[in-house]
Amino acid sequence: MSPRTWLYLCILTCTAVGSPQGTAPLRGEETTRQNKQDAASSNHSVNNSKSSPKNQGAQGFRQNAEGTRQNADKTFQPSPQKQPKDSPQNSPQSADNLVIIEKSGFSAKEGLQPVPSYGWFARWKFLSRSVRQSIDGAPVRKARWRYIVVHNSGTRQGNAKAFEFYHTKVRKMVNGLAYHFVIGNGTSSGDGEIEIGSRWEKQINGGHVHSDYLNNIALGICLVGDFNQQKPTEKQLAALEELIRYLRLRVGKTDGNVAQVKAHREINPPRWPTDCPGDEFPYGWLHERFDEKGN
Repeated sequence: MSPRTWLYLCILTCTAVGSPQGTAPLRGEETTRQNKQDAASSNHSVNNSKSSPKNQGAQGFRQNAEGTRQNADKTFQPSPQKQPKDSPQNSPQSADNLVIIEKSGFSAKEGLQPVPSYGWFARWKFLSRSVRQSIDGAPVRKARWRYIVVHNSGTRQGNAKAFEFYHTKVRKMVNGLAYHFVIGNGTSSGDGEIEIGSRWEKQINGGHVHSDYLNNIALGICLVGDFNQQKPTEKQLAALEELIRYLRLRVGKTDGNVAQVKAHREINPPRWPTDCPGDEFPYGWLHERFDEKGN
């Protein structure tokens, strides 16, 4: 076969197959013009485009690429982060509310026992004006004090200052004087004189009963004297009666009941028995005055 014949057969073969790669060298210029027209036409209207399947494929590819780019933009566009809800501890508004409550004092005052005004119109012999003011000035909480416990000091003399020193320095009691009140016998303080301890003024638990639970709900009144050897003085008993009556008014009622009055030996846990306030103390007098009574 001659070279010319072979070349002629190759040309016929390429034309019959219709491959774009085969027709591109022969119709490259025409194809380029057609592609430009198709591109311009597709910019105006896709539906009006009359391009060939090849050009429609190219147009579809461009549309897909554009859609992909837009989707990618949407995908990588930072969305606003959802802010976590503030907890009450971290919320500025909640913190402000807490400060307001603390400043207003409402939460603290809701549980305070109001001072009874009618106690001031009674005639008190041993409750001086200054003593009543100190009793009324303490921040007494409602239903806090359920018992009033009577003690004797077990000594022939003494006063609140002396007992404060002993309880602090010798017994190492952090809050000092174990009682809320002390009533003198005329030795180191006046006979029937009522002294007020810091535990009442601060409204903290006593240290006069061998029970943490009872110390938290029981007021302690100490009469100076050793009542295993002698009886309390008449003025001590009169002052004790006035003080108990006034304290019952001041602390209010718990579940409709006034504070119960007990001698130390009657309320101390059986595991730690005591003879306080002594065998000579008038227990009958105490219960006759204050058992099941509101005054």
